Amino acid sequence: MRCDSNKELQASMTNTHTTAANYPGAEAGGNWWEMMLAIQYANCPPGCLCTSDIVNCGSVGMERFPPVLPPTTSTLELSHNRLTWLAPGTFHGLARLNVLCMSHNQISLLSPAAFHNTSTLHHLDLSSNRLQTVGRHPFQDLLGLEELLLYNNRISHVESNALMGLSNLRKVYLSLNQITDFPFFSIRKHSHPKLVALDLSSNRISRLPLDDIIVLPVTVQRGLFIHNNSFVCDCSTYRMFWHWEKEGYEAVREFKDEYSCQIFGEPLVSINFLHSPRFFDNCTIEKMISLISPKADMRVYEGDQVRIDCTGTLSNVVLSYSWVIPHQHNMTDLIRNGTLRLNKDGSLEILSVRLRDSGLYSCLAVDTVGMINETREVNLTVDPRRLHSEPFSTGHTTLLSCAITLFLILVYLFLTPCRCGYCGASPTSPAISSFEEDRQSLAFIFGVSPKLMDNCNSDKRLAFLEPPMEETNGHLRAELKAD
Repeated sequence: MRCDSNKELQASMTNTHTTAANYPGAEAGGNWWEMMLAIQYANCPPGCLCTSDIVNCGSVGMERFPPVLPPTTSTLELSHNRLTWLAPGTFHGLARLNVLCMSHNQISLLSPAAFHNTSTLHHLDLSSNRLQTVGRHPFQDLLGLEELLLYNNRISHVESNALMGLSNLRKVYLSLNQITDFPFFSIRKHSHPKLVALDLSSNRISRLPLDDIIVLPVTVQRGLFIHNNSFVCDCSTYRMFWHWEKEGYEAVREFKDEYSCQIFGEPLVSINFLHSPRFFDNCTIEKMISLISPKADMRVYEGDQVRIDCTGTLSNVVLSYSWVIPHQHNMTDLIRNGTLRLNKDGSLEILSVRLRDSGLYSCLAVDTVGMINETREVNLTVDPRRLHSEPFSTGHTTLLSCAITLFLILVYLFLTPCRCGYCGASPTSPAISSFEEDRQSLAFIFGVSPKLMDNCNSDKRLAFLEPPMEETNGHLRAELKAD
């Protein structure tokens, strides 16, 4: 059953109110089933028609929600009454509620917990009421909701998370309201895989976020009804409608005459998008030149600041840019909180890139004057940050070794005392033996004959001067003088 079958419902039910008093067998005891039915009918609100799982309270002048309802209620009809709001826990005890019809009331407020414990609800009709805002909290418990009817209200704002978590949604009706923009970016295949109809017709939308709409699932685009809005005439919107008509999308095919736009934003000067081809001669697909740049690859490290350019062959100073990023976030929010930066030249900057930022970034640059657009795609790969050590250098190591060796030689030459005082010691003493080794080492280093070192005695000392060097057999030799 749906809310538009009220007449069929009334025809299938008795024309008089049924209570436990006139139920056959209730007073006589009856069996257990009869007693349960007696309790069922005893909970039927005054003026309502009740069956085993259907309660019809439509058009009874009700001003407050019924305090007691049969616990077996599956379909509840409350349309055409005077209800003004839904309090927290309104539907407590209705664990089997599947269809709820509350159209044509005066409801202007939904408390955050109004639909608590109603996860079995599949069809909710709140059309023709006085709602002004669609937020997430009133609907967050409706995990099984498939159809949501909110048309003919006073809605002017739809929060970005209003439909979050409603993964079973198939149809959403928001027509005949005062909506100026809608969060199309919140509708994605992974978040709403079953959505086939989104009705935003007869609102006050003037411009469409095309970069968000073109990435909608094809099933949503086919069922996106946005006719009879306050669109401003522009080529981008015309090309999208032209494409939808060519593909035979139902939303355009069935309401082709109602896709109109205002010339220069003037409400009194409007034309039909799909019946005025002369006005859009410069926007026809045949005259559009689309330049697609080859994909570019970028590999960066986590934490780096990354700049992705959108420049190509277009050189017009009047260009419009739009980006499609891989992760499912609203770019406006990311720019606002400082995660992204969109520059005047169309480039996109990620101030501190993260691993989750990897993916394909697409930029569309449009020259609205020359009717040319260009697409650039960049495949960004973010690697984890690693600490890179300085590569091993054999040349540096060799140079360092030579420097250390030279330093040790100089220390040995200038800081080691002369052992000439031991010249008079016995040939077998350790001092003479050690001095002999040192003398031979010095003779080898300076390329002199060991015999020249024999001039050392107790009354003479060895001195190193800076005489002219002469070459002997390929070795530099310094003359030694004793004083």
